[in-house]
Amino acid sequence: MKRLLTLTAVLAMVVSACAPDGDSSGQEGSVSVTSPPDSTVTSKSEGSAGSTGSTTTGRELGERSALELFAGGNIGNQYPATLPPPTIDTSELLRGQIPDGIPAIDDPQFVSVVEADAYLTDNEAVVVLDIDGDARAYPVQILIWHEIINDVVGGLPVSITYCPLCNSAVSYQRIVQGEVTTFGTSGLLFKSALVMYDRLTETLWTHYNGEAIAGLATGERLPPISSPLLGWSEFKDTFPAGLVLDRDNTGYARSYGANPYADYDNPSGFPFLFRGELNDQIGAQRRVAGVSIDGAAKAWTLEAISGLVTRATHDTVGEQPVVVFWKSGQATALESGRIDGGRDVGSVGVFVPEADGQMLTFVGAGAGFGDDQTGSTWNVLGQAIDGPLTGIELIEVPHLDTFWFAWFSYNPGTLLVEG
Repeated sequence: MKRLLTLTAVLAMVVSACAPDGDSSGQEGSVSVTSPPDSTVTSKSEGSAGSTGSTTTGRELGERSALELFAGGNIGNQYPATLPPPTIDTSELLRGQIPDGIPAIDDPQFVSVVEADAYLTDNEAVVVLDIDGDARAYPVQILIWHEIINDVVGGLPVSITYCPLCNSAVSYQRIVQGEVTTFGTSGLLFKSALVMYDRLTETLWTHYNGEAIAGLATGERLPPISSPLLGWSEFKDTFPAGLVLDRDNTGYARSYGANPYADYDNPSGFPFLFRGELNDQIGAQRRVAGVSIDGAAKAWTLEAISGLVTRATHDTVGEQPVVVFWKSGQATALESGRIDGGRDVGSVGVFVPEADGQMLTFVGAGAGFGDDQTGSTWNVLGQAIDGPLTGIELIEVPHLDTFWFAWFSYNPGTLLVEG
């Protein structure tokens, strides 16, 4: 697994259970939202993801959990004194669906790169995990219908999550109060984002930064794991022996490949069911890559870091030098009616520009990146693939590809770099 810089990286924000074309009931604190197409199709497997692993472990029998209190239609009821105080204003929780109305995948099945290449196009977005040499791709065409995949990668129990309304992907170790558990979608939204719940304590967690916001585990944080969004061609070229989530064995019947959030990736648009403060430096749904290091946050607009094929942008976050790699070849999943039909927004990697004991200066070079000091060639994952430094990997700086409104909601002091 690529070395990670020890940073305070504020990660992702996934939305739980609603499509952008739903309508509000008009009732304060409770919103009825139309689900994405096919979301009511029943599981092809025995049982449902929502019931798998549900438990009262960690709380007394008969004690109401945060999930029951807020996702059960009782938003606004008195919060029990037996639970720690919530870390958010719970009146901002909006109910868009029933718990697990969008079902997580708890028993993921995988195919080879060759098999997946039959139905994935080169520019299609996939979420990538590489833990101790166990490299896996989770196509957004599947994640957009399920939002959470509970898996074990490199021997580590993880939850891979994706938020269509915030345009972000983030993964966490699925360990709560020292025990392995799984996560599901609560049906609740907070600042237009997925609120997850764990099946051990039924605590509510924000997708964006992995914080327990209400329930028995309130105040805990899930350990994040780097899981960048890449174009399919980048994954299959880098990890030819990797595994790919099988869309034919999810346990559910869905229109994989179709985008139920068509036209949502609109730089002039407004976030769906968003309550919170907006920063008007740029449009709320402009794409940014964000980084947070030791309390210093910076975000770059797509226009500030992109080019024709590749581009390297040197900058600092706080006192830390960083280099942002951008490479063309990834379509936005949220613009067209098809996952692979959107405009090219490229893939991003952020790294410490230092290797083999020396600081390096990078430039875009053909389909990759070159450093001026050694003439080595690097890919967007920060791996030297040719030249004197072949085999060396740059230290990764965790970043998030997301919409501006979502990043600013959790990083209000961000320094924005516009293109």
